[in-house]
Amino acid sequence: MSLMIPTELSVIEPAVETAGLAKRYGRRVALDGMDMTVPQGAVYVLVGPNGAGKTTTLRILLDLVRADAGRAGVLGLDTVSAGAEVRAHCGYLPERQDAGYGWMKVQQLLDHHARFRSNWDAAYATQLVERLEVRDHTKFGKLSKGEARRVQLVMALAHRPPLLLLDEPTDGLDPVMRDEALAILSDHVADTGATLVISTHLVYEVEGLGDHLGVLKEGVLRAQLDRETLRQRLRRYTLEVAEGWEGVPEVNESIIRRTGSGREVAWTVWGEEGEVVERLKAGGATVRHVDPLTLEEAAVALLAMRENQNRIAREPAPAATQAEVR
Repeated sequence: MSLMIPTELSVIEPAVETAGLAKRYGRRVALDGMDMTVPQGAVYVLVGPNGAGKTTTLRILLDLVRADAGRAGVLGLDTVSAGAEVRAHCGYLPERQDAGYGWMKVQQLLDHHARFRSNWDAAYATQLVERLEVRDHTKFGKLSKGEARRVQLVMALAHRPPLLLLDEPTDGLDPVMRDEALAILSDHVADTGATLVISTHLVYEVEGLGDHLGVLKEGVLRAQLDRETLRQRLRRYTLEVAEGWEGVPEVNESIIRRTGSGREVAWTVWGEEGEVVERLKAGGATVRHVDPLTLEEAAVALLAMRENQNRIAREPAPAATQAEVR
């Protein structure tokens, strides 16, 4: 056994694909050779600590920021040579509120935005305004953070784009409106087949949506895999052991995270369950429980993984069947 976390996805027609993306802001490295693949129709959750490069990645995909090196493709288009066309086919929700149109009333802003979106669906926009309880006769600059977020969601969704790039989409929303916004996203993906990339601190909020996970740390994707592979290969083993038990060498090298102490410990291990259980039992442990991880638990574990543990396999993960973290 060895710790070999997949960082590549085998995809025939990716909606997003980057290779070797690098970006610096002065001395700070934002991206360091990032290779990212998002399958068509996937809901891809991108997590990472502050400064990991998540927002920079989304902005490069829209040609709002130019990479220093590497390439990025969106919907079969090169982001540099076809930036305007890429943006026309994407719904984008930025991390920060843009107050550039603060003097406009919300309905004016939506009408203005619609003029630049040939596929704008006015009826769908009205439906979204109603569901999100948007105050469309108020000046955009007078809205609270959460109210402005709702307007931005309408702007991102109403032209029914094939790709959505959402940076902290629930930021500022109260719990009721957060649930409504997530329900809208779920309905939107089901109705349109759109690909959704979500950068979020709050992974638990998108637990029911995400089917792919990308873990970005220090500008490099440390893990990238579909949810089924994650469910099958990353599990928490609750063990009863003797005092001072040091584990099993063949399993120790595949441990992602250790919790507990004394006679009861819980290890998060990457590997095939049957093999892990067999080796643990042979090594003197009593296996009390084996549990799959939620998407948030997996993200936290993978982000916390020490560098000297992270012997990453540059091999594709099995194709899907189809954190900044708290």
